[in-house]
Amino acid sequence: MNTLLDSVAAVMPDVQSSPDTRRIAIQRVGVRGVRHPLLVAAGMGQPQATIAEWEMTVALPAESKGTHMSRFIALLESYRSVPMTPQRLCEMAQAMLDRLQADSGDLTVDFPYFIEKPAPVSEVRSLMDYQVGWRVRAQRGQAARFTLQVQVPVTSLCPCSKAISEYGAHNQRSHVTVRLDFEAVPSLDLELLVHRIEAQASSELWGLLKRADEKYVTEHAYENPKFVEDLVRDVAVMLQRQPGVAAYEVAAENFESIHNHSAYAMVRSA
Repeated sequence: MNTLLDSVAAVMPDVQSSPDTRRIAIQRVGVRGVRHPLLVAAGMGQPQATIAEWEMTVALPAESKGTHMSRFIALLESYRSVPMTPQRLCEMAQAMLDRLQADSGDLTVDFPYFIEKPAPVSEVRSLMDYQVGWRVRAQRGQAARFTLQVQVPVTSLCPCSKAISEYGAHNQRSHVTVRLDFEAVPSLDLELLVHRIEAQASSELWGLLKRADEKYVTEHAYENPKFVEDLVRDVAVMLQRQPGVAAYEVAAENFESIHNHSAYAMVRSA
């Protein structure tokens, strides 16, 4: 124990803990835009190291002047070397309530996740990156609520262009963004979910393709045309079969190759 530091801390005022006379509760207060290393548990393999952006907030009662911002970072540091799962993030959110003496709070972490994929013909392996977001809403005395968001880049080929052209059809890269609210904290197979989303597109994408692979991708997309409306509906049908999903939202944006604008569609569960 450092008695000098302890004695200094004893005489320094704790301004955040002083009372506030305006009597206005704050629903969310904390830190955001915090870039910090993250270990993501990756199935049976080694945890994947990535860089995440965090937002950590709690509710502040009307009688309290402020929250203790440094405690958010201290909590983050304590989990730096711990492989993160949805369950562990929920546990972290509950620990945040204890440290900040709060009744409710939110944890959000956004990070790139990499999947090694073999090319369809040559099977040469390369990495693809996907933007992932995990969100936890914690309430003292209640089970935490977990939400997943993932953005999956794919290819879409226009059915109308294929139908009216004597040869060829225009295609574009598309982003499919899926948000899932779960009934309970899931045992999540993120790679399987990504592959199932990719399967609904005209074609999936790869980081590295040889000539035989490029031929396959071009012809496969041509035989599997999708409007942006088809894309969100097909992903929604797939999600309706996933166990434990309480609600979903699917959005697709096609970065048009023959227009200077995007095509967009969104569908959410009732």
